[in-house]
Amino acid sequence: MRLNENTLLLGKKVVLVPYTAEHVPRYHEWMKSEELQRLTASEPLTLEQEYSMQRSWREDADKCTFIVLDAEKWQARPSTTEDSCMAGDVNLFLTDLRDPSLGEIEVMIAEPSCRGKGFGTEAVLMMMSYGVTKLGLTKFEAKIGQGNEPSIRMFQKLHFEQVAVNSVFQEVTLRLTMNEHERQWLLEQTSHVEEKCYIDGSSESH
Repeated sequence: MRLNENTLLLGKKVVLVPYTAEHVPRYHEWMKSEELQRLTASEPLTLEQEYSMQRSWREDADKCTFIVLDAEKWQARPSTTEDSCMAGDVNLFLTDLRDPSLGEIEVMIAEPSCRGKGFGTEAVLMMMSYGVTKLGLTKFEAKIGQGNEPSIRMFQKLHFEQVAVNSVFQEVTLRLTMNEHERQWLLEQTSHVEEKCYIDGSSESH
């Protein structure tokens, strides 16, 4: 999605930046992990395919993706490179043509040292806030493997409710509809987030 290609979102624990070619080698290394392939229901790609995928994520109007950076490491730049701050990614899919207000959200904290620190929770909240305020979304769905208990619990803490179980794909679907009360709660949870302009691996305040 072109909309967020110059957007950096600065939170307390994580920084969200557009997925650029610079991030692909590290991302490719992550996705060699059989555990991550299983949790994300994805097939391993060649490096060339991963670059092609990154370009499609940048171009396609129905996908919005940010790379999740460790904010503490990122603040230490320029002594650290951006790819060394990478923790995972967070995505929105706008794939229901009948309902443009619905976004499917997914998050992956791929870096083992970054798990269990609340990075996924803050990344999802920031992405939902972006979806509500910039993309006009009012409903979110998350499809999660039945065995991925930590992820299911995290979304339930964020007010998502289980609405379906697919035993064939062994996944559960959780949903959150943004009424006024939920919208206010979400905006309060993300009131600390700063939006900056992202240019080639660096940021400038708006």
